[in-house]
Amino acid sequence: MAQFLNYALIGLATGTTYAMVGLGIALVYQVTGVINFAQGDFVMLGGVLFAVLTEHMGTVEAALIALGVTTAVGALINLLVIAPARKATHDRLIILTIGASITVQGAALLAFGPDPHVTARFSSNRTVSVFGALLDSQYLWCAGTTAVAVLSMWLFLTRTTMGTAMRATSMDRETVQLMGVSPRRMALLAFVLAAALGALGGIVLTPLQQFDAMVGVPLGLKGFAAAVLGGLSSPSGAVAGGLLFGLAEAMIAGYIGSTYKDTIGFGLLLAVLLFRPTGLLRRATVVKV
Repeated sequence: MAQFLNYALIGLATGTTYAMVGLGIALVYQVTGVINFAQGDFVMLGGVLFAVLTEHMGTVEAALIALGVTTAVGALINLLVIAPARKATHDRLIILTIGASITVQGAALLAFGPDPHVTARFSSNRTVSVFGALLDSQYLWCAGTTAVAVLSMWLFLTRTTMGTAMRATSMDRETVQLMGVSPRRMALLAFVLAAALGALGGIVLTPLQQFDAMVGVPLGLKGFAAAVLGGLSSPSGAVAGGLLFGLAEAMIAGYIGSTYKDTIGFGLLLAVLLFRPTGLLRRATVVKV
């Protein structure tokens, strides 16, 4: 039982990071209709930049700079790649985000080199006891940061005029234009928020695993799996999907073997895409004819 609890806590804590990546993907998809495959590279860039900067300055300063630079990169991807092609088909836009992902990876490889980067844990205590199970203290930072980020995002989307405009844009772009809301500005804001979420995920995850320029691809795929499991256009579903994916991954690694966790985890994603494309946590839409 203690072992099961330990795996469950690790899975939920790891899943919080996938939840932040998935939330960024769902946010961009909801506002623009584009699946952003560069979301994982926001995590990579935030994490690598944070790890490199902590070698020269304090943790808070490094985190703020990493967050700011990654957010600026998210804005540039929207302004230079997505916005000029806003009338293109969704297939072309997806390919453009893949191209942006490869470009960010290449730039990070040139700037930071191929070697992995890691930084010290935020707390001096390496492990903490949770319900009798020992848990790496950094996982609590992952869970706490995700909780604050998700709550802040929910308050922004539901309690501010700008957030309401973003949600309205996702529902009816033509009508909000008539009301003076610019869909292009909302798309830019969605990319900025998604990049910030990705950077936060990278910053809290860097002490737990080594980050290099190529780590964005697997993290982006796991975030995509989280978004799909919860329903691609549902921010709350993406958070739940991330927790579910992290839990499944930890159980597979613990009871079957870490070698199989990606195979079985992405197999679960494939099954959902085939049999439940609206996501596990969303009701299928029924259209009467």
